[in-house]
Amino acid sequence: MTLFTTPSDDELLRLMTAGDESAFVALYRRRQAGIYRFALQMSGSEAIAEDVTQEVFMVLMSEAKNFDPAKGTLAGYLYGVARNQVLRALGRDRSFVPINEGHGEEEGEAAHEQLVAHDDPLGDLTRAEVIDSVRQAVMALPAHYREVVVLCDLHEMSYAEAAEVLGCAVGTVRSRLHRARSLLIEKLRATKEPGTASPIVNTARCFA
Repeated sequence: MTLFTTPSDDELLRLMTAGDESAFVALYRRRQAGIYRFALQMSGSEAIAEDVTQEVFMVLMSEAKNFDPAKGTLAGYLYGVARNQVLRALGRDRSFVPINEGHGEEEGEAAHEQLVAHDDPLGDLTRAEVIDSVRQAVMALPAHYREVVVLCDLHEMSYAEAAEVLGCAVGTVRSRLHRARSLLIEKLRATKEPGTASPIVNTARCFA
């Protein structure tokens, strides 16, 4: 594959379906990290995130010819497949309890930091505790609220892009996100110890 400009996802997909293996590799390298982070942030499990990421690209390989660009973007399609796989995995294991799993969490930490203050006067230790509290609060949300927070706040998707992934109306994304943010604030307030400074900063700054 000899390309002198950055090809779009659709161009890479066209080349891939024509038998160009390097086009698949390029698509994988471009989208794999985002899909993995989404699955990790949704499930809290490295194992699930790895399995979901692998399954997403296996689906892409086997069903690429069925993708219809008129119905949305390839990125939205991949996130949609990942979402279905995550929900399926969590549904299979109702006893699953998310836990911190070492270095894998670090890959998603930069995105999680969008939900916390960067100028916390209590220093790095307090900031880390706030990040962990936010992560746990996100994981405690019902899946239909968690996914809009992950997509819109952590992956910075627009309402329209998130609606494409979730297969719902833009208004539904907007209302779910509003409710999810309210639930997050309630959960974070509930974890604050009496007599300590609140880890919650201005919500407009957290979720802008």
